[in-house]
Amino acid sequence: MQTSVTFKNLDSSDNLRSYVQNKLNRFDKYLYNPAEAKVVLSVEKFRHIAEINIIGDRLNIVGKEETEDMYSAIDKVLDKLEKQIKKNKQKSRKHRGGAKSKLALIEESNIMDEDREREIIIQNIEYKPMHIDDAVMQMDLEKVNFLVFTNARSERVNVLYQRKDGNYGLIQPTL
Repeated sequence: MQTSVTFKNLDSSDNLRSYVQNKLNRFDKYLYNPAEAKVVLSVEKFRHIAEINIIGDRLNIVGKEETEDMYSAIDKVLDKLEKQIKKNKQKSRKHRGGAKSKLALIEESNIMDEDREREIIIQNIEYKPMHIDDAVMQMDLEKVNFLVFTNARSERVNVLYQRKDGNYGLIQPTL
């Protein structure tokens, strides 16, 4: 994890810097992609404030804690951040999990397009030969918007989809 540590009203300390970096490295097991952490350590009168902002892996998490000791402030804010990261990861797993059928996803991987910052979701599916009427019945049973299948008559991959007007559309390759 790339870490930048800033000191406000406090002398720069290599011990504090290395302590924060070592503690932040434990979050690498939760993050799939490289992340950036911005740490601000400050002192105001008797209050020691630790503020950490973690950006990366489609999340932005901020934590702030103040105590009478800088090391305890760092530990407390890191505990808060760990809870937030775990909660966020659970939420994303829950949303991606969904109800999967035999024709649904086998594997899903995410690729981030660097130029546009859009997410490309790759889905590998298992499709089986069936007639168009069977595919319509399968869509109605599973209540899905589209279905990829092998047309039993032409032996080619087809896509059946639900149109906005309630009818069905069929996408099939030309010979």
